[in-house]
Amino acid sequence: MTNIGLTPRDVARELARRYSTMTHDELDILEGILVPMKFQKGEYILREGEVCKNIFWIVKGLVRQFYHKNGKELTEYMATENTICMAIESLFHEEPSKQQIVALEPTIIYALPKAALEQEAIKNVNIQMLYRKILEESLIISQKHADMLRFETAQDRYAKLVKESPQLVLRAPLVYIASYLQMTPETLSRVRTSALL
Repeated sequence: MTNIGLTPRDVARELARRYSTMTHDELDILEGILVPMKFQKGEYILREGEVCKNIFWIVKGLVRQFYHKNGKELTEYMATENTICMAIESLFHEEPSKQQIVALEPTIIYALPKAALEQEAIKNVNIQMLYRKILEESLIISQKHADMLRFETAQDRYAKLVKESPQLVLRAPLVYIASYLQMTPETLSRVRTSALL
């Protein structure tokens, strides 16, 4: 694949740096698993009804994970560079996904196919550790988001998003930010205005 920016080796090194120390041989294995993918703005990475078979590592771009409920699109998650994304229930149950993932910008991703990752994790403790740490991170992100929605005010939710994901706030359309924070666009507008005062 041309013009993707980072090589599979670069991505393998970054994943190892972030999740699990690896030898050169282990980096070779991880590099061999990685699948480069490119998506245009508006292109689907995963559609409702498809089975999610990959963990996605975002190298460049912005993605949105969402689902439909009562005729509305609800944003579950958004992610920018150096972040993981997956439809975790579909990935593990190997069932059609209720979630969809779409590129909000031209996006470059390296996919970690679950089947290949698990096959190597059985044989290699450091790859097993990487896999576990990625899943732990995903669960923690989900828990923190659920807790934020349950326990924090609209102002606090927005302030936390600005602090923890400033790029998301600058790049994602406001309608999706509002949906992610479970507020109407009008409420988000008021919250943003009061945050500037």
